Amino acid sequence: MPPNSATAPRQDAIDINDFVFAATGARLRRLTLPDGSHWFPAVDVCKQLGYVHTGSALRDIADRANFGSAESVLGRHTLSIPAGREWRRDMNLVSLEGLIRLVNGCTKPESQPFKSWVATVIETILRTGSYSLEPAPVQPTPDGATAYVMPQQIADAIVRLEERNIRADELLLAFQEERGELLRQISDSQHAMAETQRQISDSQHAMVETQRQICRSQNVMAEALQQIAEALKPSHGHGRPRPTAAPEPELTPQQLLATWKAKNLVVTGDVHAVAAYLAPALLRGGARYPLEEIATRTGLPQERVHDCVRMLLRRGCVRQTGCAPDGAPIYVLP
Repeated sequence: MPPNSATAPRQDAIDINDFVFAATGARLRRLTLPDGSHWFPAVDVCKQLGYVHTGSALRDIADRANFGSAESVLGRHTLSIPAGREWRRDMNLVSLEGLIRLVNGCTKPESQPFKSWVATVIETILRTGSYSLEPAPVQPTPDGATAYVMPQQIADAIVRLEERNIRADELLLAFQEERGELLRQISDSQHAMAETQRQISDSQHAMVETQRQICRSQNVMAEALQQIAEALKPSHGHGRPRPTAAPEPELTPQQLLATWKAKNLVVTGDVHAVAAYLAPALLRGGARYPLEEIATRTGLPQERVHDCVRMLLRRGCVRQTGCAPDGAPIYVLP
């Protein structure tokens, strides 16, 4: 019977051995207790079987009698948790029977090599009570200990792993180069798009400046024509003062609209709205309204305002003398 844990001293005398999985060179830790039972860290076993969650695998496959925490398993023999090698009190251990159940219950294809190896290990442990690597008597270590021969399967597995790592590094390097080239192409495309947008913006600014220059030229030409007309007016000589005509009565916007209507102008509602908006400014010397402002004030679409203004120009109701500095056309009475 196990000694009373209240009176027996705790000890670390526990046989700790490693198994080496020949297919990959992975190590499987093992604890051999004084009663000869073997216990294995569940995380080592589940990792080789392809399980992600150790707790779920234990609940679904092993029963509670064949697994438990390291503290509870070792406490039955008053043994302390081994130092080092990441042993912890809450680490789950599985017995030999629990190991068999875990392995037999796993259906993952990638676990088949490990399952075959575990079957060999278990058969050897049941027959001889232990499982170890083959000693190499001709290969003593410098400190006098016994070295072990690496099985050919392990050597082949290590070579395969190294070759796979090399191929993975080559693929990673090629991917990084391809990604870098793609990023460079994207950056070049973005720079080209930015340059194209800048050129379009410059062209738009140049067009606006050209329109302003045209308007200024029209204003200069209108002023020059006005001066020429003034110069060509006949003079009434002999020093006699020119008779002054009686001042014409000032027109009102309503009278101006009536005058336009008398010129056979088909005054629709839209034309009347545009004419009524222009009339006060025309009577004050000239209207300088952009089409956008007229459209906003009258509530008409800009295209309709343009048609109405053209109608007034064709009927001789108004005439354009140029453009203002801001590009707005200047309309005056004929």
